[in-house]
Amino acid sequence: LAICSCTKEETASTDSNGESTAIPYPLEVCIISGEKLGSMGDPIIIIHEGQEIKFCCDQCIPKFREDPAKHLTKLPKK
Repeated sequence: LAICSCTKEETASTDSNGESTAIPYPLEVCIISGEKLGSMGDPIIIIHEGQEIKFCCDQCIPKFREDPAKHLTKLPKK
């Protein structure tokens, strides 16, 4: 029995050269807490709809998943 998830998050995808195809995360702080990335250890990275998102810790991920659109407004407009 297989269980599928309907999430828009994905693992990092790469091109034929092994480079990430996700849009790079432009901030130096966690999108949830505002803490400087690296202040609590290595940042946690996910890809959401082709956009790389970085968190200061894994506890911020569920907060992001509750309302991604709300938090994505913190990213600069393309």
